[in-house]
Amino acid sequence: MLGLLMAVAGQAGAAEETGAAAAYTMAPGAQAVEGAPTKDGGPVLRPGPQSYKDSVRPGERKYYTVELDGASSAYVSAVAAPRPGSTMGPRDGIDVALEASDGTPCGAGRHRTFLSVGGAYPIADHAERVVRAGSACAAAGTYRFVLERGDARSGDDAAVPVELQYATAQPVADGPGGGGGLSASGGTWASQAPALPDGPGKKVTGGFGFHDAAEVAAGSWEDELRPGETHFYRVSVEAGRQLFARGRFGAARNGGAATPYVAGGVRLGLNNSSRGYVMNRTAGYQGRPATVSLATPPAAYGGGVAIGDAVRGMRFPGWYYLQVSVSPKAGAGASVAVPVTLDIGVAAARPAELAPKPVAGGTATPLDGGPDGRLRFVGYAGVGTGSALLAGLAGWTLTARRRARRPFT
Repeated sequence: MLGLLMAVAGQAGAAEETGAAAAYTMAPGAQAVEGAPTKDGGPVLRPGPQSYKDSVRPGERKYYTVELDGASSAYVSAVAAPRPGSTMGPRDGIDVALEASDGTPCGAGRHRTFLSVGGAYPIADHAERVVRAGSACAAAGTYRFVLERGDARSGDDAAVPVELQYATAQPVADGPGGGGGLSASGGTWASQAPALPDGPGKKVTGGFGFHDAAEVAAGSWEDELRPGETHFYRVSVEAGRQLFARGRFGAARNGGAATPYVAGGVRLGLNNSSRGYVMNRTAGYQGRPATVSLATPPAAYGGGVAIGDAVRGMRFPGWYYLQVSVSPKAGAGASVAVPVTLDIGVAAARPAELAPKPVAGGTATPLDGGPDGRLRFVGYAGVGTGSALLAGLAGWTLTARRRARRPFT
């Protein structure tokens, strides 16, 4: 832990001395690999805490080999991290997919853009093979992880570094209550948003990647970012609980220089313990205070079988990774700094009084890896989704959404 803190402080100090925004940093010891250009071959990615590093050019498709057993759920993730200050094409981003040797998809592919309207932020998502009755790719064997980059037209065409990781989860017997208080017969849920603090917070320095994300809990936390930077924080969310987060971005400390308005200039993003996408929220910024908020469904709600990125992404209890970003366009010079206060609340969801019929039951699993190397337990129960999924969040985020742009996905 001491070494990790020194590494974060070292990069922050180097950025301060040079006036440059700190870039995304991969896990120490990440193994260099080179994805194959064709479906034949490709380096082997193994499950566990080991990370891999590669790069991808515009329009390039790369293949990697993964071995799946006949029982474990599998999550293979990619983090694409443009250099700070890059301007990416509006259609640029990454697609990730997991497929069998005959090309059969193991689940829906995922597409993420670089959010280039506001700036080139690190983006991450996973492809998955989730073990359920009748699920695709259920047999043990050799499979392919596919990474493809989009069109860089009107943007930076340099190769983008990518960090890869492969995690597995072993299903265990179904049982009631796997949803952390929202039982298999309990139906839907309703939001109970906490009253978030709005005063000064504790000082914290966010990490520069998933591996060194600063641990935070309920309360307020103060940090500072240079335009073009993304800071990472991790917060523990137990099954049946919801995460509420608000980023209060202060006035840019730029000596009074004029700051242009940037659509999507500040951002609050969220990924789960296997680096799967949950949500992004952005707001315009012009050097004056701005606020971005997000609120999630309960962790382990329905096992992610319901429709929607947020429900799928919140399938795990355990660590969730918040990312706070400031656009590289938000500053007029290297001396610019933007203070941010991160307000966090974690509240227990309650079952709604009226619920639709439940869907098929789920499982509970331990997930390999995690920033401290321990197993993170993943539990869920099959429950129905109804109007409370949207209504529960609407009241808490209404004001923020009026001011924020709709997120890119």
